[in-house]
Order: sequence, then structure tokens, then C-alpha cells
Amino acid sequence: MKTTLLITLTGRDRPGVTSRLFGILAGHPLTVLDIEQVVIRGRMVLGVLLGCDTPPDLTGIHVAINGLADELGLEAEITTGPGDPVRSAVSARREPLHVTMLGSPLTPGAITAIAGQIAASGANIDRIGRLASRPVTCIELDVSGGDQVVLRAELARAAVAHEVDVAVQRGGLHRRAMRLIVMDVDSTLIQDEVIDLLAARAGCAAEVAKITEAAMRGELDFGASLRERVALLAGLPAGVLDEVRDELRLTSGARTLIATLARLGYKFGIVSGGFTQVIGPLAESLGIDYVAANTLEISAGKLTGKVSGPVVDRAAKAESLRRFAALAGVPLSQAVAVGDGANDLDMIAAAGLGVAFNAKPVVRDAADTSVSFPHLDTILYLLGIPRDEIEAAETAEP
Repeated sequence: MKTTLLITLTGRDRPGVTSRLFGILAGHPLTVLDIEQVVIRGRMVLGVLLGCDTPPDLTGIHVAINGLADELGLEAEITTGPGDPVRSAVSARREPLHVTMLGSPLTPGAITAIAGQIAASGANIDRIGRLASRPVTCIELDVSGGDQVVLRAELARAAVAHEVDVAVQRGGLHRRAMRLIVMDVDSTLIQDEVIDLLAARAGCAAEVAKITEAAMRGELDFGASLRERVALLAGLPAGVLDEVRDELRLTSGARTLIATLARLGYKFGIVSGGFTQVIGPLAESLGIDYVAANTLEISAGKLTGKVSGPVVDRAAKAESLRRFAALAGVPLSQAVAVGDGANDLDMIAAAGLGVAFNAKPVVRDAADTSVSFPHLDTILYLLGIPRDEIEAAETAEP
């Protein structure tokens, strides 16, 4: 291409603008190189990049386009340039990246900081779009020319300073290939810690909660701490397990997350340091495919204060992720792992995308990205799924 032509129309959106514009362009020997349209609150920005091998009739194009703009109440801008910038830009790019920003609120200062860091790293923002306005505001930036590792570290610092969440992921087909999500349960899928609810009935809530907190921070060996806590439950009637199960509170957005991913063909698994007697029925009611958890030993209708079988600890969670991936027939690179505590670290490291959800600092530092808002469905935005498509699918179901 010897010449390129960029036509931009802005103004109030209305039906027929695109067809009218291309009706004019059809009368000239032009090739369409790129086209993009954005509409915000009824205001449209339509850009068309064209190429031609021979000098175009610029006067005729200007007259026709400006006449159309006047007729429709739009503003038109036409610029020309040499060569085909689309081809040269693409050939020079590194692997494209997706940068996802979550904020409540999302402020201009936060966007300035993130955009500034992207520019300072030598990367370029090619496209910006909004994925959601609730329960948090989410925008996504398509970025080229950036190093994923470097950019993730730089944007993480800016995100903390401006109280937003930022995820940097590989672009292209990689994210679309995700097919399995594996999630912690206590303080992730549900708002509660099951063992704390049981401890409240055993009269040792404060002691158990203290041990739980230290274990989640990584200060205690999880397996040993679990056995220590379970020992304090000895003598509880087995019936309290049903009572606790009825008390469980799902984290906001959990049902939306599970239902949306099921519609898209994802498999869903949960791994828990909690207990099968409590979370097994919950998983069944939610349509969750895979479950791994500990089993409380019961004798003569009472808890013995022991667990039956191996403890689901940090290593076992990662092994469960691998087992679920094998059952689902997907590689680990197509799995998402979500957790909040130190015993989730190996699982998060093994997955293609590790998400720290309202997590302890040690987990946030190790994960690919973190979510600090108490809404599980925000994870859908990290997968590039916009809010309007989620709601449309919910409305369409009988």
C-alpha cells in the first residue's frame, strides 16, 4: 500500500452511519485495513483505516465525507499517511497482553498511574474497553510491546498505591483456552471458616480461630494445625455438622460465577482444608464437578477429634488440582486456581492463572493477580467475560 487514509466520525450515534459511510467509500479503489467503533452514552466514535495502491481522489472523498457528516450532525476528520502502519506495527509487537483494572471507585488518578507505567515500560495501549460497571468498575486494556513479568511487577506497585486491582495476562488464544477453575472453600467460596463454626459449638472458638489465622498466614504447618484444632472438637454430636452446613454463607457472586462458567463449558472443582460432611452437600447443590476435603472421624454419633485419611494440606491441594485437570482432560495451563491462604500457594503456582482472593499478603505476592473486592464474580472479568453478557445469559434462561 502506497497510501493510507484514516477517517474518523464522531457525534450522536444513529442507525445507518456505517452503511452510509461505506457506501461513499465503495466508489473509490480502497482496501479496508482496520475499523473500530465505540459508543458511550449515545456518543459514537467510528474510525476506519483504508489503503490504496494508487493516489486516491482526496478532494472527492473529503467533499463526500464532510457532506455526510453535515447531514448527520457529525464531525469528520480525514488524515493521510504513507505505507501500511497496521502491518509494520503487528510485525514489531511482542506477545499481546491483557491488562485488567478493577476499582470501586475507579478514579482518574488510578488510570493515570497504570497508563503511565505502561508507557514508561515501553509498551503501548492499543485498545481500551469497559467490561463491567458493577459490582465494581472494570476496564480492560489491550497492550502491545510489553514484557509480561516486568509489567506485572510495575503495575502491582501502582495498583497498591491507588487501591485498585490490576491483572496482566497473555493475550490471544491463551485466556480463551481456560477450561477449569479450582477454588478454595473457607473464606473464598463461602464467607465462613467451617472449623470456626464447629468450634463455637464446642466452646473453643477463640482458641481455634487463633490457630486458623496463624495457619492461613503460613506461620504454622497446616496439617499439624488442623489436627490440633480438630482434637478440640472431640465429643461434639455429629448432628452439629448439619446445623453448620445450614449456616454457611456463600460469598457474593459465587452462584453467578459457577453458573456462568458452567454455561461456557468450564469444569469447576473445590479443594478444602474443611470437611466433606459439610461441603460435599454444598458442592452437590451448586453443581460443582470435583471435591477434595478432609473427613471428620465419627464414632457412636460423636466426633472423635480426629480426621480420617490423609489431610488435605498445601501439597494435597496442588495434587487435587492436577487430578481435577486430568479428569477434565485439560492441561494445567488451562486451569485457574483461586485461594486466600498459605495452604493455597502450591495450587496457585501450578495453575495457568493463580488468583489471590481477599488473600493474605504472602498469597497476593505469589499469585498472578489478586482481587480485593468481596465479589467472586469479578473473576469472570479476569477471563474477559463482560457483565452485560453475564446478565443476558441469566435473563435468557427459563
